[in-house]
Amino acid sequence: MGVGKVPLDVGIPCPNRVQGGCIYCRPASFTPGYLSGSDGIMTQLTRGKQQLLPGRFSHYFGYFQQETTTALAPDKLLPLLASVLADPQCLGLILSTRPDYLPTELLERLSALVHLSGKECLLELGLQSLQEKSLRLLNRNHSVEDFFSAAQRVRDQGNLELGVHLIMGIPGESVAEMEATLSGVLACGIQALKLHHLQVIADTPLHSLHLRQNLSLFTLEGYLELLLRLLPLIPADITIHRLWSTSHPDILVAPRWQVLPSTLSPRLQRLLAARKLFQGCRSQGRNSSA
Repeated sequence: MGVGKVPLDVGIPCPNRVQGGCIYCRPASFTPGYLSGSDGIMTQLTRGKQQLLPGRFSHYFGYFQQETTTALAPDKLLPLLASVLADPQCLGLILSTRPDYLPTELLERLSALVHLSGKECLLELGLQSLQEKSLRLLNRNHSVEDFFSAAQRVRDQGNLELGVHLIMGIPGESVAEMEATLSGVLACGIQALKLHHLQVIADTPLHSLHLRQNLSLFTLEGYLELLLRLLPLIPADITIHRLWSTSHPDILVAPRWQVLPSTLSPRLQRLLAARKLFQGCRSQGRNSSA
């Protein structure tokens, strides 16, 4: 059996909510039904393992995707992480966070904890775009320089992996700008990447903007064409954790592709094969072999 992810929540809201929050964000769109931040980590872990592992996975990564995990004070966060790492079924951690909430002290202590555990840790930085205009539109309240600084601090630790989360199709961005963002991120020496198309979720500021302006969003065909352009540029040794979003139809406003998520990967693979393309076939440096 393979390796899964068990989502966990340290129980604090993203600090950007004080400044209005990202315009696309609604926690219900990415929170598993069983997960509650009011429960203790070990309760969450037990419930998550019962829900997600049996018959599918023998081991897992503790996946701290909710909100901004590293906004929790290090003296509170690190013991929680240590308790998860102590589980023999746990192979490591994935911590999702913002570039402006990665102090050097935390990274140094996290690096030491991971070293002692003999396991792995991926820091997944929510960036979305390297275009400052897009960061302003999304109300990210961090800068491009914040990202580059955080990425360097992660790399400086030596034993922490670096991942980045990007959104394709932000209003006002051209395909050339999306490609420039990808190229800039790849130049940072990342080990993991998460891509998806912009989705409008009900009851978010982006929903209100869409109602006023009828935003131009990716069709399924248009997004697949973008992936056919981007995937060859991504070195083959970078792990791609996501290529699209699959928000619940009850809260998804647009785009509604009317396809089952399980059909997307086979469809993309057929297109790649038909055009004799694969991840990394047009990348420079690192590993560009099949």
